[in-house]
Amino acid sequence: MADMMWAGRFSKQVDDRVNDFNSSISFDARMYRQDIQGSIAHATMLGECGIIDRSESEAIVAGLQEILADIDSGKLQIDPAAEDIHMFVEAELTKRLGATGKRLHTARSRNDQVALDIRLYLRSEIENITSLTESLIETILKIAENNLTTIMPGYTHLQRAQPITFAHHVCAYAQMLLRDRERLADTAGRMNVLPLGSGALASTTYPINRQRVKELLGFDEVMQNSLDGVSDRDFCIELASALSILMMHLSRFSEEIVMWCSWEFKFIELDDAFATGSSIMPQKKNPDVTELIRGKTARVYGDLNTLLTMMKGTPLAYNKDMQEDKPAIFDAVDTVKLCLKTFIPMLDTMRVIPENMRRAAAGGFINATDCADYLVKKGMPFRDAYKITGTLVARCIEKGVTLETLPIEQYRELCEAFDEDVYNAISLETCVMQRKAEGGPAPERVKEQIEYVKSKLRDRT
Repeated sequence: MADMMWAGRFSKQVDDRVNDFNSSISFDARMYRQDIQGSIAHATMLGECGIIDRSESEAIVAGLQEILADIDSGKLQIDPAAEDIHMFVEAELTKRLGATGKRLHTARSRNDQVALDIRLYLRSEIENITSLTESLIETILKIAENNLTTIMPGYTHLQRAQPITFAHHVCAYAQMLLRDRERLADTAGRMNVLPLGSGALASTTYPINRQRVKELLGFDEVMQNSLDGVSDRDFCIELASALSILMMHLSRFSEEIVMWCSWEFKFIELDDAFATGSSIMPQKKNPDVTELIRGKTARVYGDLNTLLTMMKGTPLAYNKDMQEDKPAIFDAVDTVKLCLKTFIPMLDTMRVIPENMRRAAAGGFINATDCADYLVKKGMPFRDAYKITGTLVARCIEKGVTLETLPIEQYRELCEAFDEDVYNAISLETCVMQRKAEGGPAPERVKEQIEYVKSKLRDRT
């Protein structure tokens, strides 16, 4: 009871089971650095405003810096029996400074303190995830640059559809990840608003200077409503949403890698360091990394749903329900970082097998659209050309041949507009090289896509 900062109101010892239930130190201890950083800014402001003596403010700052150094070095261990990281730091400061340490909490509540800590922590984590996302984009661009002319089938409904290049395919993921990067930046911008000074819910009667604390901690603005300041967790939900979309992109990419490294495709081979074997089948080489990413995507989705459900029925202002924000958002952050840190080197070390991609592209009549376009360019309406080409495909299937090997006489039986140049028009190389529309798979266009992405990476938000 004596260890509880709020013990004065109570005449009975709180049941140990309630203490254990209330405790958040097991998951919020990771915010010790941010908690101390926020307290240093708060103490500095208190001294500058004359709310506490300057000498006491300086002593508190020095004491907090010593505590931080001691935790970092391992000299001071965070007490797992403490109620939370905020109370642990304050109790340790009071132990070292006596009454002076007790002045730190002047004009502050744990409600606005924790709202500050989690913003500071997540702001830093967004930077880490953004850096990892950029590394993944750079890895994708390297693969693309090495495969500008590597022809493969593009798919719709998982059916071979039209010829593209492997560079064009992977560049689609670079675009997705660019959007993820933008979402993270947007989230960080809306998160970078100072809640400290909101107090428990109704600010404070002390003449504090919130603008000064904003400057010391690198925030863009201060929150304009104290109720909103302590009860807002939109930024956690928004970050979890952005991370869920990022994980969805990793999961889609992972699903394709699972297919590509199967014997049915064999478009790529994973490095042995990023695959596993079987306990019973000696021949197996399993893409466990990508399968786990698919599974962990569901986990991040669950974290988002936890946050949304937690907040949907909480009245203003702070409620204890909101303590559950940290396990959910911390898990989402940790999961995404773990997935990115494993996915990047796995992708970087995989071997592309161009001949298998080219062989797959040669089947499935994926040049049929180009055959129809050949007739359109000779003046025929597309729908008529489409019907003739469909009939040609049916004839090829019946005879067990391809459009490239079907004799010209068979073409001319259906349409006299066909000539020998049709074979060049429907070659896979022509089909790809002539798709020069902006955003298309022609090598020069993919080079433009690569340069566009590089320019976006240089233009760091």
